[in-house]
Amino acid sequence: MGRLASAAPKEETGRVVRVVDGDTYDVLAGSTIYRVRLLSVDAPEQDQPFGHQAADSVARLLGPKQLVLLTRQGVDLYGRTLASVRLPVAGGPALALDSVLVVRGWAWAWDPKHRVAGRSVQQTAAVAARRGLWKCGAAGVLTPRQWRQFNYKNKRRYGVGCTW
Repeated sequence: MGRLASAAPKEETGRVVRVVDGDTYDVLAGSTIYRVRLLSVDAPEQDQPFGHQAADSVARLLGPKQLVLLTRQGVDLYGRTLASVRLPVAGGPALALDSVLVVRGWAWAWDPKHRVAGRSVQQTAAVAARRGLWKCGAAGVLTPRQWRQFNYKNKRRYGVGCTW
């Protein structure tokens, strides 16, 4: 009797056709469009301070002809495909999009099992350099999880952020 081999997730080539927000994208891979939720980071919500800037940063990075390497790793409670996305670089290794977002200051590192070496160091460096959402420092910056728990009145109060 044969054994079932546990297949490791395979990497496939795709193209981002829509940036929903800083960590969620519609990716065309083969003939299927997947709503992808990027693993290992949490970017600001669209209505949160710096949410539009984070999404715009990703949209500029992933121009209309930019190919990506997609590794699907499951589905979340909202039906989104959980995946890692890497950007091919000519003559070099592909860049992990989650790391790019953390280094540029457009997302929080989310690595509870400490699988990605240096992820917290990347975020610490972004905070120290005041990049992206850390422009005005770390004081008063709310995570997307905290933001989603606010009601409309509190979002109006804390939604101003610092000036861009």
